[in-house]
Amino acid sequence: MPQIPEKIHELTVGQLSARSGAAVSALHFYETKGLISSRRTSGNQRRYVRDTLRRVAFIRAAQRVGIPLATIREALAGLPEERTPTKEDWARLSEAWRTELDERIDQLGRLRDHLADCIGCGCLSLENCVLSNPDDVVGERMTGSRLLPERRRAPRD
Repeated sequence: MPQIPEKIHELTVGQLSARSGAAVSALHFYETKGLISSRRTSGNQRRYVRDTLRRVAFIRAAQRVGIPLATIREALAGLPEERTPTKEDWARLSEAWRTELDERIDQLGRLRDHLADCIGCGCLSLENCVLSNPDDVVGERMTGSRLLPERRRAPRD
């Protein structure tokens, strides 16, 4: 991994990419989403402060556990003076995300356990499908394979 001398306080997008492991396109995307920021040189090149490395590591770790970018952005925006996340920040935020992750894990477990049923069914029938219609809630109101809610029709004259 390329080392950056301590005297360098700003990184080019290429240096940030090499050190963080994130593709240049991903860094540009993070910037457009407000997750990281840069300044522009007189030649219109991006320059990132060194602390951006920690922000990118934070973003990538959160993404790996399935946290949406919008939620990550909110978390970063909630840090005082837009500072770099610390170990304590990660611990606090990851605890707050625990419930959401537990729910996703439960949902994925149900998907795994009933995946063969869906392949055998092929139509995701709301009458029988434990994934689209747990406990056949929709089947009490209608029959057939409907994944979208019913539309109310205007009365005809």
